[in-house]
Amino acid sequence: MRFSAGVVAAIAGPIAAMAFVQPSVRSKASLGQAFLWNSGFRTEQQQQQKSKALTQLQMAFELKEGQVSNMFEGPAPLVKERDACGVGFIANTSSGGEFGSNKVLKEALVALDCMEHRGACGGDNESGDGAGIMTQIPWKLFEEYRSDACAKPGVGFVFLPRDEERRNAVKEVIKAVCESNELGFLGWREVPVDNSVLGPMARNVVPSMWQFFVKAPKRLDNDDESRDGFERTLYLVRRRFDVALKQAGLVWDDNDGEVYVTSFSSRTIVYKGMVQGCVLPQFYKDLQNPDYTTKFAIYHRRFSTNTNPRWPLAQPMRVVGHNGEINTLLGNVNWIKAREASKSMNLSEGEACDIRDLVDYKSTDNIIQMCNTQDNPTILDPLIDLGRSDSANLDAVFELMTKSRHRAPCALMALVPTAYENEPALKYNPEIVDFYKFHGGLLEAWDGPALLVFSDGKSIGASLDRNGLRPARYSITKDGTVYMMSETGVVPDLKESDIIEKGRLGPGQMINVDLESGEFKDNIRIKSEIASRHPYGEWLKKNRKDLQKKKSNSERLYDDITTTFAQSAFGWSLEDIGMQIQDMAGSGKETTYSMGDDAPQAVFSERPHVLYNYFKQRFAQVTNPPIDPLREGVVMSLAMTLGKKESIYKVSEKGARLIHLESPVLNSVEMEEIKSFAASEKGGFEHATVSTRYELSDGPAGIKNAIKEICDAAADLVRKGTEVLVLTDFAEDQSVLDSTTYVSPLLAVGAVHHRLIQEGLRMDVGIIVETGSAWSTHHVACLVGYGANAVHPYLAYETVKQWHGQDRTQKMMESGKLAQTTVEEAQANYRKAVEAGLLKILSKMGISLLTSYAGAQIFEAVGLGEEVIETSFKGTTSRIGGMSLEDIASETVMMRPEVADAKLKLINYGYYKPVPKLGEYHANSSDLAKLLHNAIGLDKTVNQLNRDEFKNDGVNPASVADYNIFKKSLEEAPIANIRDLLDFESDRPSIPVTDVEPVSEIMKRFCTGAMSLGALSREAHETLAIAVNRVGGKSNSGEGGEDTIRGKVISDVDENGRSKTFPHLAGLKNGDSANSYIHQVASGRFGVTPEFLVTAKQLEIKMAQGAKPGEGGQLPGPKVSDYIAGLRASKPGVTLISPPPHHDIYSIEDLAQLIHDLHAVNEKAGVSVKLVSSIGIGTVACGVAKANADVIQISGGDGGTGASPLSSIKHAGLPWELGLAEAHSALMNNGLRNRVLIRVDGGIRTGRDIAIAAMMGAEEFGFGTIAMIAEGCVMARVCHLNTCPVGVTSQKEELRKKFPGTPEHVVNFFHFVGEEVRNIMAHLGYSKFEDLIGRADLLKENPDQLSRLVKTKNIQLSPFFSGVPDAKDSREFLMSSEDPTSKKDSIVHKNGFSSDLDRRMFGEESVRKVIESNEGSTTVNFKIKNTDRSTCAMLAGEIARAHGNNGFNGSINVNFNGSAGQSFGAFVLPGLNIRLEGEANDYVGKGMHGGEIVVVPDQEAGFVAADSSIVGNACLYGATGGDFHANGRAGERFAVRNSGAFAVAEGTGDHCCEYMTGGVVVSLGSVGRNVGAGMTGGLGYFYDPNNQLDERLNKEIVKAQKIVSKEGEMQLKSIIERHFEKTGSEKAEAILNNWESEVQNFIQIYPPSEANSPFVKKLDNIVTDLRVSASSPNGDMCFLPVGGQLSPEQTQRCAD
Repeated sequence: MRFSAGVVAAIAGPIAAMAFVQPSVRSKASLGQAFLWNSGFRTEQQQQQKSKALTQLQMAFELKEGQVSNMFEGPAPLVKERDACGVGFIANTSSGGEFGSNKVLKEALVALDCMEHRGACGGDNESGDGAGIMTQIPWKLFEEYRSDACAKPGVGFVFLPRDEERRNAVKEVIKAVCESNELGFLGWREVPVDNSVLGPMARNVVPSMWQFFVKAPKRLDNDDESRDGFERTLYLVRRRFDVALKQAGLVWDDNDGEVYVTSFSSRTIVYKGMVQGCVLPQFYKDLQNPDYTTKFAIYHRRFSTNTNPRWPLAQPMRVVGHNGEINTLLGNVNWIKAREASKSMNLSEGEACDIRDLVDYKSTDNIIQMCNTQDNPTILDPLIDLGRSDSANLDAVFELMTKSRHRAPCALMALVPTAYENEPALKYNPEIVDFYKFHGGLLEAWDGPALLVFSDGKSIGASLDRNGLRPARYSITKDGTVYMMSETGVVPDLKESDIIEKGRLGPGQMINVDLESGEFKDNIRIKSEIASRHPYGEWLKKNRKDLQKKKSNSERLYDDITTTFAQSAFGWSLEDIGMQIQDMAGSGKETTYSMGDDAPQAVFSERPHVLYNYFKQRFAQVTNPPIDPLREGVVMSLAMTLGKKESIYKVSEKGARLIHLESPVLNSVEMEEIKSFAASEKGGFEHATVSTRYELSDGPAGIKNAIKEICDAAADLVRKGTEVLVLTDFAEDQSVLDSTTYVSPLLAVGAVHHRLIQEGLRMDVGIIVETGSAWSTHHVACLVGYGANAVHPYLAYETVKQWHGQDRTQKMMESGKLAQTTVEEAQANYRKAVEAGLLKILSKMGISLLTSYAGAQIFEAVGLGEEVIETSFKGTTSRIGGMSLEDIASETVMMRPEVADAKLKLINYGYYKPVPKLGEYHANSSDLAKLLHNAIGLDKTVNQLNRDEFKNDGVNPASVADYNIFKKSLEEAPIANIRDLLDFESDRPSIPVTDVEPVSEIMKRFCTGAMSLGALSREAHETLAIAVNRVGGKSNSGEGGEDTIRGKVISDVDENGRSKTFPHLAGLKNGDSANSYIHQVASGRFGVTPEFLVTAKQLEIKMAQGAKPGEGGQLPGPKVSDYIAGLRASKPGVTLISPPPHHDIYSIEDLAQLIHDLHAVNEKAGVSVKLVSSIGIGTVACGVAKANADVIQISGGDGGTGASPLSSIKHAGLPWELGLAEAHSALMNNGLRNRVLIRVDGGIRTGRDIAIAAMMGAEEFGFGTIAMIAEGCVMARVCHLNTCPVGVTSQKEELRKKFPGTPEHVVNFFHFVGEEVRNIMAHLGYSKFEDLIGRADLLKENPDQLSRLVKTKNIQLSPFFSGVPDAKDSREFLMSSEDPTSKKDSIVHKNGFSSDLDRRMFGEESVRKVIESNEGSTTVNFKIKNTDRSTCAMLAGEIARAHGNNGFNGSINVNFNGSAGQSFGAFVLPGLNIRLEGEANDYVGKGMHGGEIVVVPDQEAGFVAADSSIVGNACLYGATGGDFHANGRAGERFAVRNSGAFAVAEGTGDHCCEYMTGGVVVSLGSVGRNVGAGMTGGLGYFYDPNNQLDERLNKEIVKAQKIVSKEGEMQLKSIIERHFEKTGSEKAEAILNNWESEVQNFIQIYPPSEANSPFVKKLDNIVTDLRVSASSPNGDMCFLPVGGQLSPEQTQRCAD
């Protein structure tokens, strides 16, 4: 007998039903029949019940005693506040002698003021988010505290309470702590300040500012020359202050309780506060004192997503000024805690760890390197804390490392490593590579977009993250001053003639200035110097074991019957094999799917789910970017290590003794090799295995004891020396499978991981999870994210072998449906797919290294209770409670074939594709589509081919009765969403529906989702737009652009509803408009032209997509028709993938810049920002509001899509109910709600959904999939295959003719939904829709729904939704912040002074005259500075509004002199020619469509132009035309997504020509790596005299060759001649003067689509024209006949 009845009863009995049966009646809405159409009456009984309810009404979402709202529960840097900024430093060690000069300070304060636009202000618009400055201690200013005996005392700067009694008590404690640690206390100094200059919010919480001075202890007479011992004592004593204050009870939780030490050092001091940059020197009078002298200054201006000012959060911190965000923070903090806990464990016999002696030189050295400074709260303040910001935590670890034997540059190299693998720039510096290999094994990278400026008082420097995601420019002058800054031009008085070098920091690069010698050290020099201090290479060669990938074993573990039993027991479904394994093993790729996730959340499902399904991956949006695993995988790595990790504070050879894994996904052969490393001759890595199986007869309760035993065994083994621990659920044979069950590997590894951290043992061991319960990328990511170092998915490999051996598989290979593979190759394909999926999951959070992702817990749980979280997932947010450990044990057993009645066959649970009757419920089913079609009068058999045969184009009358059936089918369906657990509870009697505002007003709030033309057919896209425009709603273009013809009102409709302009559409009316109200700007910038931007009424920035947040858009090649390619400026038939990030949005201030650009080009259009629901979205929304957005859209994670990886559809993004409520509440709490309108979408189908969304704060509502169904979609779920049977999502002509929809069908649907909303309003007693917005008090939990499933019995919604602010009597948030008498949707935010230069330009009479008359020419001249941003965008918008993209026949020439701000020349178009003499920052020529941009150095420049940076990063992003010439070097991602511009620069950074689809790029200097990644069109010419390009080229798509055709040579020469004429480039002149030999130094790169171009291929008898310029001033192309030479006239025409 396989399984006894008693055993089944033991486990299955307690949850007899796990309720996996569908109830016949759904009680979702207790409104019942009250929603009948036109039910404008109530029975007497209803009246009495309502009156009774009014008297008994309790607040909805009441908390139990002791409960608090968990809406913003989670790490503070995630849910409360995130920041970004502008940062820089100035250093001059030669002027002013030992104490430096006042000039350095003054210039730093000017630079700080010139970066004001990179910061932001609080809710009062006056209190800055933070500004600060770090300098050398100004000893002249503090002369009275110095003496011959103590020339340089320790100086503390402290924020104290304003209350005198409190303040004096704190001062006494600080003094006592200093004196008890032998520091001679010299006295207090009150810092002179002027509170009157502060904004109201900052003034309300301003601390009292004090400094104190101490002299070194006598015991430190043996201190070294640099006073490191004294600095260590000051550091440790500072960490005693908070402890002593807590012990004295001097801690207050009010607005006068702040005690914070900004700095305590004998070298550096920090002045900072919640002020704007210009206010800092007005507030701190010291900064106006000429005696304030310094050799260096670090300055910082902050942009916070919060508005409640906190003075300590301003920067610089104590050693770091940080611009960016640490994406890996949770993991970094967990691992630092583990390290600190293990430090004392590693002491040799006889050593002691006395952390009480903070004075003795050796003792303090010992404390830093070998003692736990984290978990001694009675002695030292904890090193790190998730209650602090990411910058503060990074600063704390960096500071501790600098207090050990690490020099500051060394510490930062270890913390924020460069992408050293295969880096050509390090080819001749193996010592640097060895440094990174060594430290990479010991320390997880602090990864994320980061420009870090740092100083320990001995040196000053700056370093950039490995992706180069922040701007960083520097200049060096004749007097040795080094200026480093986020933006060039921030020191306006800096003379170009004094500058001898201009440069930029590239990805992972560093510069450093020695403050003693004054020596400037570039990236290679400083790193080589640091790396040469230890023989890292020798240590690695001697100690490290490298495990390379091995070929998998082909032998089977089980027979087919046992394999199937095991698969079932581990939760496999038939579709996991038929979809995922087949795609992964067959083609090495994840499954691509479409239509979004319309199945219930795992906790609401009536089917059993594996534990992974309760976790949602987090992703980056706005405050940090995702990165690109497809095109920028060069910076990513999945390498992991096993073994004991030594201290990061004490470098020694032992640190190299680790097992290095090439991949975290192991096979059985590699597992055996790891086991062999236990032998002493192979390294002696002790190896042990712990089983995670337990007896089935123990019942559900047995899981708790099983987890305890697993943890106990693991801890005991590690204490005894185990360095590689395997947690396994492997069963030897069928008998073991029969008698045992298992602890979910995710539960087991999390529990062991946290137990070992708790005991200080985690750093001593590497954990491998060996499991049958992991097969998808999400599963492996979860295991690694919760503590596994590697995973051996043995049953997945076994399943690949089983699948490969099946007859069906072999036949598919024989027929060519699958590629021919051996079983070993199929297993290799599977691993390749998992690895690619892991990279994608890492990248969507902006993380490059798996070591940084491991243990970082970058997930949110949905449906897990506190017991589960505390056992295995400490620190993970789970906001609605849910399953217990016993529930999980029970659900695990429900998957077994005996319980599931599978009869030795795998069940198809239908989690992805709907399975009739037995499968998982899917809200959007073909049955639902039929019901809706009946209601709206749509017959899918009526289409373009036969429509003329039917009356009214085949549109049947709409049916209220059928709509009620449709609605009822949803009400009675299984629970699928959080809103299904809610019910309404009004505070007033019902009213007649006739008293409710008309449906026409309600429908104005309806929008369509952002579905692109390309994903949808023309018919579907245009029909939706027309329908929504008819009802006064807002249609959305999606990311593919729009045909310009749609901008015109349709006026040629005949009596049959046909239009010659739109012959493919039916049911049209004169006056219809197919122009989308909202035009979307996505990361691919497809179709984004000036005309597209100015014809929009609203511009939407797509930060994320609900179906796949953190990833780029995807349009399969077969859907890129000639028409679609024309709109997107791409190549027909070539797959289009959008970059995951916007390459001009890497942080919140970058988003503010793009919003600024869009407000500049179209002042009449509001700007909306699309976000996806996730933990922390509230603080992100606050940042977006402060960035000047007009609308914030919150999308649910269940949004639809045309094509997406399956794991992304299922496992990323949260329900909109959570994100909407959090965003609305955070905006309310921060006083920002009246600045923005909130829109919501994602699975909204009914009026009930809309009412609930409104009560949670939404003002507008988006319909996606359901709107497609309303125009004929039948839910075939083949959007990605281009085979939609009704032509909704196909570009095939024959299928598009089968499109059945008309605008009337969609209008009918909207009308029904609007009427349903009206009935709900009448029932609730509300006549105006706006009175429902933000009224969460009208909602309550529905206990009947909560009790329907055992899984939901512990769900609690009140702790979360109780956090929604009470808005019953506070309705001013509905009005505009700019005009309290106007609604928000009638007011558009405007740019401030940063667009004044554009306004002056357009104000020039001659300019206006040329535009209005559309003829003639004018030239105007202006000075420009870095605070002038988006310059010429406004002028381009005015031209486009008047004349479209190419209709301007005039010529406007604008000359500038100075340093241009960001987005210089954005969206310029034919006829607009701009020339800049000076330099420019990031995003020059963004969205350029024509015309000309020329950038040359100042005439007085003293540096070599070709060697110096002249423009910033991401220039020509999304350009569609025009000519660009830069006489100097460009930054990273030059010409990214260029699809038409002809561009020349004299060298570029990394990722040049990335995602390029057209145009020509010429580089006359060296380039960084990854050239041509994702390039599918256009040409590149690269000057490569040193043969470096080959190793820097991404060869995945493009090919490289010498120039082989005469046409190619002529094109290149002509472009360089034009460049010389425009810029006077010395480099161009030198090349042209020696053309015959120099042309041999050029390499041409091209993608396959250009392979047959005459410029690429040597062809005979070609008849073509040679394009040497993007356009001439009149918009015509500038051509030269092939075989001809440029005459002087032709040269002049093409140049001018």
